[in-house]
Amino acid sequence: MIPEANRSGVWIDRLKPYSQRIEQTPGLVVEGKLSRMVGLTLEAVGCRAAIGSRCRIEMNGGRKIEAEVVGFAGERVFLMSAGELYGLEPDCRVIPMGENSLASVGAGLLGRVLDGAGRPLDNKGPLNADARISLNGTTINPLTRKPIRTPLDVGVRAINSMLCVGRGQRMGLFAGTGVGKSILLGMMTKFTAADIVVVGLIGERGREVNEFVQKILGEEGLKRAVVVATPADDPPLMRVHGALLATSIAEYFRDQGQDVLLLMDSLTRFAQAHREIALAIGEPPATKGYPPSVFAKLPHLVERAGNGSEGGGSITAFYTVLTEGDDNNDPIADSARGVLDGHIFLSRSLAESGHFPAIDIEASVSRVMPDIVDSSHMKMALEVRRLYSIYRQNLDLISVGAYQVGSDPRIDKSIEKNPAILEFLKQDMNEAVNVERSLKELEILLELRNKG
Repeated sequence: MIPEANRSGVWIDRLKPYSQRIEQTPGLVVEGKLSRMVGLTLEAVGCRAAIGSRCRIEMNGGRKIEAEVVGFAGERVFLMSAGELYGLEPDCRVIPMGENSLASVGAGLLGRVLDGAGRPLDNKGPLNADARISLNGTTINPLTRKPIRTPLDVGVRAINSMLCVGRGQRMGLFAGTGVGKSILLGMMTKFTAADIVVVGLIGERGREVNEFVQKILGEEGLKRAVVVATPADDPPLMRVHGALLATSIAEYFRDQGQDVLLLMDSLTRFAQAHREIALAIGEPPATKGYPPSVFAKLPHLVERAGNGSEGGGSITAFYTVLTEGDDNNDPIADSARGVLDGHIFLSRSLAESGHFPAIDIEASVSRVMPDIVDSSHMKMALEVRRLYSIYRQNLDLISVGAYQVGSDPRIDKSIEKNPAILEFLKQDMNEAVNVERSLKELEILLELRNKG
């Protein structure tokens, strides 16, 4: 058979094995063709590309889409599309682009809303980026990271007083649907003392994106924020890239010496997108349908946040975790608790009673709080937690009138303080309460300071 030439004019013998053809033409980008599509997975033959690199698929009508290499088996390369799949046909041309996914970063991103590919969604013109960096970030030596020693004011009384967060801490926000997690995130974006806010809206309803930007974040909040939005109808690859892009942008500002607040809603949708990709390329499911690789991706993403080296900035991160059926022990929630520096649980019963933010302080914990607050603050927080817990443990007896006042001084005090504690933990979504005011009101609650 007469050899044929590829687009670069180099003659290639199609009868020879693929490996021999590559060896004959080192460094050559060889075109392949689309051989099969199963579910969301595209299979290409005749080309070589590395995991994570990009390929361009050209269709007969002139339309082009990009795809990412997510696996291979022998001479078959598995691709996941970054766009719509309509119009694909057998034997579409597949051209390796020879590059991994990059993120455009810079101060020009502030006030902008981007999609998972880094393209603007807000009709404000092209982006003014300073550099392009890898979506996958770089590993930081744990011994070179600054220790977490400074509190970060998030503007929420219950967190500033009872669950104090440090600059560089990674917290989980565990909640079911409809208990106010988006409102709590919005409060932190507006009221935090951080220099920069990066918000990743991953896999949520498309309606919520505009609502979060316009209503919850607002014009003032957007001025120092970058929003990356990949709604639920985006391909799974774009949802994964949305989380990686938000983290890369936060890393850029941290490396510029800024204190960044990273809010990602949600870590669960990121894991579900990875599950779709892994199952599509044939990885067997393990725990409740999640393949093992998903549980390796979670710490890889979370560990990119945190403090940089001495003299650098910080990324304080909040990751929302959806608890299906309010089950706090589902696989993603259980895995997330193991890699995060604390967790805040939102209670459905509190939300249904009109208590917002619906933070259950009995079930929530900040693991670094003892290292970043003084002893008096810690003692007050523990006392409020103790009174709250005693009341909750004896609520059934109290509700039915079975408890007799005077039987136990601890229960008597918890009954007396409970209305004030609940009022202390409530906060209007448009009200900012800084750390100083939170501590003052905590002292008043425990009658350690006079009112006014």
